[in-house]
Amino acid sequence: MKQPMFSTAIVRRPARSLVRGITTHPELGQPDYELALRQHDAYIGALERCGLAVRVLPELEEFPDSCFVEDVAVCTKSFAMITRPGAASRRNEIAGVRDILAHYYADIVEIQEPGTLEGGDVMMVGDTFYIGLSSRSNPDGVQQFIAALEAHGYTGQGVRMPPTLHLKTGSSYMEDNIMLVDRDFASYPEYASFRRIEVPADETYAANCLRINDYVIVPSGNPRTLAALQAAGLATIEQDMSEFRKIDGGLSCLSLRF
Repeated sequence: MKQPMFSTAIVRRPARSLVRGITTHPELGQPDYELALRQHDAYIGALERCGLAVRVLPELEEFPDSCFVEDVAVCTKSFAMITRPGAASRRNEIAGVRDILAHYYADIVEIQEPGTLEGGDVMMVGDTFYIGLSSRSNPDGVQQFIAALEAHGYTGQGVRMPPTLHLKTGSSYMEDNIMLVDRDFASYPEYASFRRIEVPADETYAANCLRINDYVIVPSGNPRTLAALQAAGLATIEQDMSEFRKIDGGLSCLSLRF
């Protein structure tokens, strides 16, 4: 067994206002709140199975998307970055995040206006970070983050984006030089050095999988992606994400991991 990369996760409970979350897929319908809570419980259980101690933050009813706690911070091995979400309705979700992270980090920095950055656009690959230049993370925010990375001995690289929400919506690093990609990202030169696993077009939601220590958490209902990951020698855990998918949420969105 490898030395664990992560020991801790922070999650936030879904609020009843979840049904008003931002969505680009209204055809999927509104989330079922009670089912979302059960799925969130199962998600916490999956994180614990991966070896993480999970801190559960209370719901924030005034912020329907606040369970997607990944977007308000980026946690590296040596410092934490508080973001400035690109969605205006989410911007005040960062209130109190510094106090929470201060339990774990002595060095905390923040994205400053006019920069925007959301954690869903940040993918860690060892000591290099790939950052999506998306509708949520603008060039100023990306450059601020890269400057902070370089000040701490890391490197960062902006990635041009296809029409998708976040970088990790369409590409996820599985460790061991394996990059999981959807069709839009499959031929990206930034990923040329990786062993790429392309998710089928009808399973594109599974491009957002979550590698934590010895497991990959995979959204259920994506059998070919699941089989491809297992064929690559990765141990998997399936997780039902149906209610979070309705408001553009994926597996990585629901936690901060460090």
